[in-house]
Amino acid sequence: MASGCTISVQVKQMDTRDLSMPPLVLQVTQMVDTYMLWIGIGDGANVTDGETTVLHGNLCKDWACAMPPKAPGGQSAATSLFRSSSSDVALSMAQRLAKRFQKQIFLAIDIPVGFLSMGQGELLVMEAEKNIVATLKDIQKVATQH
Repeated sequence: MASGCTISVQVKQMDTRDLSMPPLVLQVTQMVDTYMLWIGIGDGANVTDGETTVLHGNLCKDWACAMPPKAPGGQSAATSLFRSSSSDVALSMAQRLAKRFQKQIFLAIDIPVGFLSMGQGELLVMEAEKNIVATLKDIQKVATQH
């Protein structure tokens, strides 16, 4: 198998800036020109085990796929794979990420409805997106160094 055809998976536990919000766990599966991302709420009691959080997470709560735009400045093509009436943030976030990183993005957001409906739900989603962007920037930085 050529070195450009490998698949890598990493799990990252991230604290939120606001201590009243739960920690986030991000799983990134990196493939050729594609990122598959799952982000969810970490277990506050066991902040060191993000992999267990991923295993108990729900991939199909709010899951979308987006392609980067063909023309500069164009809109990303995207579709929801699974969503509920209470959670539909993955579609727009996947579009922004695909446009920014010029990769196909599969994004699953597993944030409980209780957090999304609270006053801090939007802050938690923004925090999740900031952490995803920072992580993908780090991955791309390492990839360009090799």
